[in-house]
Amino acid sequence: MLETALAVADEHGLAAVTMHAVAERLGVTPMALYRHVANKADLLDGLVERLLGAFPVPPPGAPWPDRLVAMSDGVRATARAHPDVFPLLLQRPASTPAARQVRDRVYVARRDAGVPEALVARSERLPSTVILGFAVSEAAGRFRDHTRAELDEDFAQLQAMLARELAAQVTSIQPTEVAGSAGQTRAARRARR
Repeated sequence: MLETALAVADEHGLAAVTMHAVAERLGVTPMALYRHVANKADLLDGLVERLLGAFPVPPPGAPWPDRLVAMSDGVRATARAHPDVFPLLLQRPASTPAARQVRDRVYVARRDAGVPEALVARSERLPSTVILGFAVSEAAGRFRDHTRAELDEDFAQLQAMLARELAAQVTSIQPTEVAGSAGQTRAARRARR
């Protein structure tokens, strides 16, 4: 069913994904879909799961930088494969257990990099948003005046910048910052120094 919904979205745009359209494509009544999803929101959550599931799963024993690069490369490839559907990842949270597994793999890589537990979620959220934004921008045509080689170099620079930022975060974290990070802004922490 999710493959069918994705096919409808790829062919006709995300707005075309309705319970009726998916049911028609499957050759069933729309009511038959309600055994699998409660409503269109569930169907869209399933599409988020399907998109996230297309990202590569690097071997757990691979070095954490290689895992993060492979996953970010997968984000970009998925955006190019499903440009009309991919923006859904910026509109809906990963709410299904399978969709959250992707985030959890990034969490593991961040922990392996030395990010303290109190900062892992933010350490994933901010770079992931940047990577998703680049991928959506590329897929939507924002960078159409640039060559593929230029975009590949831009993305490599983005990955290197994020890796440097992660390394800087890990080496500069003070124990008091980890303990007091919840709910505090960087400016508030600086004011205490």
